[in-house]
Amino acid sequence: MKQEFTISLFSESHIGILSRITLILSRRQINIESITASESAVPGVQMLTMVVRTTPEMVQKVARQVEKVVDVLKVFVHTSSEIICQEMALYKVTTRGLMSGSMISDIVRKHNARILEVKSEYMVVEKSGTRAEIKELLALLEPCGVLQFVSSGRVAVTRQVKELNAYLREMEEARGTRQEALEFYN
Repeated sequence: MKQEFTISLFSESHIGILSRITLILSRRQINIESITASESAVPGVQMLTMVVRTTPEMVQKVARQVEKVVDVLKVFVHTSSEIICQEMALYKVTTRGLMSGSMISDIVRKHNARILEVKSEYMVVEKSGTRAEIKELLALLEPCGVLQFVSSGRVAVTRQVKELNAYLREMEEARGTRQEALEFYN
């Protein structure tokens, strides 16, 4: 049964890595519902966060295949219960539609949003939250006249304590042990 997974991929910052990863996913007919790229806590290491909908078996196969790509350091697959995540959205709404009474202040307060800019023709509202919360606010603002809407991909941190630094140390120690064994036998 298909379900939603968040794939967190750590890699060195090199040109072309995203195209190689998307090729792996498209060959398996897996659509990327959301993607975000950012720095990680480790200097020189980038993090890609992708949201996909597939089976547990398929996401594990893809993760193993992606880890074989040069420049990919580690891939983690998480379900929604294993992460803390947010998205961010901007709504550009006609000022006319929102200025009636205390409507705008009620909407902003009720949905923990904030106003970024107010002009005579439009207003820009920002909302951070879950995908459902962002869609709920969009539905509420649509009757007021949404001129533009854009939302980010998911950003997520894991609930687990072991971080990338620990995995990188383990990989480095394993690589050092293998190198010592090769030198010993040569």
